Amino acid sequence: MQGGHTAVEEPLRLSSVLTPTFSSKPLLTKIVGTLGPRSRSVETIEACLQAGMSVARFDFSWLDGDYHQETLENLRVAVKNVKKLCAVMLDTMGAEVQVCNSTGNPIKLQADNHVTITPDVSKIPSAEVLPVNYDGFAETVKKGDTIFLGQYLSTGIESTSVWLEVLETKDAEVICLIKNSATLTGSIFPVHISQVRVKLPTLTEMDKQVISNWGSHNKVEFVALSYTRHVEDVRELRAFLKTQNLDATQIFAKVETVEVNEHIDDCSYGLKHFDEILQEADGVILSRGNLGVDLPPEKVFLFQKSAVHRCNMAGKPAIITRVVDSMTENLRPTRAEATDVANAVLDGADGILLGPETLSGLYPIEAIQIVGKICAEAESVYNQSTHFKRILKHVGEPMSHAESVASSVVRTAIKVNAAMIVAFTSTGGAPRLIAKYRPSVPVLAVVIPRLKTNPLKWTFTGALQARQLLSVRGVYPILSSPTVATSGGSSEDWGLKFALNHGKSMGWIKHNDRVVVFQKIGDSSVAKIVELQD
Repeated sequence: MQGGHTAVEEPLRLSSVLTPTFSSKPLLTKIVGTLGPRSRSVETIEACLQAGMSVARFDFSWLDGDYHQETLENLRVAVKNVKKLCAVMLDTMGAEVQVCNSTGNPIKLQADNHVTITPDVSKIPSAEVLPVNYDGFAETVKKGDTIFLGQYLSTGIESTSVWLEVLETKDAEVICLIKNSATLTGSIFPVHISQVRVKLPTLTEMDKQVISNWGSHNKVEFVALSYTRHVEDVRELRAFLKTQNLDATQIFAKVETVEVNEHIDDCSYGLKHFDEILQEADGVILSRGNLGVDLPPEKVFLFQKSAVHRCNMAGKPAIITRVVDSMTENLRPTRAEATDVANAVLDGADGILLGPETLSGLYPIEAIQIVGKICAEAESVYNQSTHFKRILKHVGEPMSHAESVASSVVRTAIKVNAAMIVAFTSTGGAPRLIAKYRPSVPVLAVVIPRLKTNPLKWTFTGALQARQLLSVRGVYPILSSPTVATSGGSSEDWGLKFALNHGKSMGWIKHNDRVVVFQKIGDSSVAKIVELQD
């Protein structure tokens, strides 16, 4: 099991606990914020961006495209106002079973009472009957199965979520015993059946419609594929994206269930298809809400550490969800939540995804701020040396040319105590590979637009590739002039000056600091050390 190593001796660390942390370095861990009722105004989005949000998530498991389009327009205004890039993530509904509470009235469920789950959506939800959007529900479950229902999944906030035990099935209906008292609020209640595969498609017709209309119109940077269970799920989405002229859109596979034929005593529990999914996807989101129900509690941390380690070795972003759920109603996270965020960073997570905390929570801005502070503190004790050696061992020898150069750039930055790494790129490949080796300083990715032509028009690429780098730990993209891509000293000097001036304006570098610069010139890859002068 990998991850969780700190970088300093315990006595030194304890002596500095009460000392305020001051650092000119930017936050390396990326924060994904879900935009919704509490976070969709221009002013609130501006504050979220300033607090550290780099990716805005739009959850299509509820509300419609028009609502999300209004929020996205507000995001675009906010981005221009604060002059910060932000990527857009479209999150599909996937194979999610839901209770649709059309009345919006709270539903009070009492422990030890019975409740019937029915596929008849014409029935009004109540304490006696809960209609679901899945005709095959009764065929999926059996006596003794555990069903979880509500807004929070295995977080300890059980007053708004409920555990049910299947007593019997009658035709298409399921009779359940209510295990704990709860009041269900909202318009949609997610339903999760522990360790049971729901026979619904991963990419639903509704998902395709959303991608075809909303996703294609807005040229989204990412699609998060909910309930990814097999590599074929990712391939199906990839093929569909191509039909929608979204070839460059990246796919994050949301891993939130385990296969029922896995053995509980196996430490690789739940990872049967993970490696195949990871190879095909561009990144992974560990959706711990559902995983916390599907997995025994004592196995959750094993899954997280194993999955994040695999992502680290592959050089693909790993994003962790459900970290500070208590901040939906409280200004501060619990001690356990704060420790959980830090441990995710020490495990090697690239990003933290905030769901209900920013979507409908009372303190969306504060949630981002506090998570950012915890991540920054964890980054300050992250054992970069151990991770670097682990990656080198995994890659092995002989290294590819690209791996060799990327690792050398990071090694050089360590040796000369560089304050920043600059990487010139057109596709984003170079800064991604450099980030794989987890440098402790920011990687400024200077994205150089490429000219694409067809018989009808000329277009430049680069903006989408730049925003996609916002999901990668430690990488901060800026869009450069197309002239930097041409050969010749003057354009290269201009590009470097542009990068260094940006680093100074952000406060990342100062007089006499050293910067390691990576650049491709022709067929050669060049890494050089620059000392900043006035």
